Amino acid sequence: MPMKGSGKATEFREIDRRDDGVGWIAFPDETMQRASHAFAIDGDVWVCDPIDVEGLDDLLAEFGDVAGVVILLDRHKRDAATVANRHGVAVHVPDWMDGVVDEIDAPAERIHLELADTGVGVHKLVDNRFWQEAALYIEDRDELIVPESVGTADYFLVGSERLGVHPMLRMKPPKKLRRFSPDRVLVGHGAGIHDDASKALSDAVAGARARTPGLYLKNLRKLVLG
Repeated sequence: MPMKGSGKATEFREIDRRDDGVGWIAFPDETMQRASHAFAIDGDVWVCDPIDVEGLDDLLAEFGDVAGVVILLDRHKRDAATVANRHGVAVHVPDWMDGVVDEIDAPAERIHLELADTGVGVHKLVDNRFWQEAALYIEDRDELIVPESVGTADYFLVGSERLGVHPMLRMKPPKKLRRFSPDRVLVGHGAGIHDDASKALSDAVAGARARTPGLYLKNLRKLVLG
């Protein structure tokens, strides 16, 4: 199983389907389990951190017309420009993220505390020279989209965790995650959490530091033993 798929994705695994959105993993067999998401607001579809794949436009069309693409992590440029240009829309980037706009070949718009006029909140999670990450919170759905700080891919998880803090953030999880009590958590690596999501998020953050040695040991064993 490769760490990360490459080339043009030709198949995908659908995840997190609901009445107003859907997610997909473009390379279903990769270890990283890179997930992309789309959600609809009043018939407009917003696409988050997309990896392009054959059949994507048909999937998105089930929910409406694409209104914009959003980059939530500075290193998740992925295929944002490709998807945006194909649909004739802009790529939306938090206004405090450095460098991202200069590296995408598509029209760009800056967002601050709200995604356009959707009512969807934009929340800064991490902001340093190595890592810039925002989360989206759809308040009327109690839906939280976190691109990197937490995930459900195997290398995020240890023990009985259903949701785990990223291995590199375990010693100091983003404090803002403690403020959310969502009904659903969608992540950038793996399928989302749709049951008892608030508890899963709280447990992930509260136990991150204590469970760090176990996670590192598990991942090291997998790296060595294959």
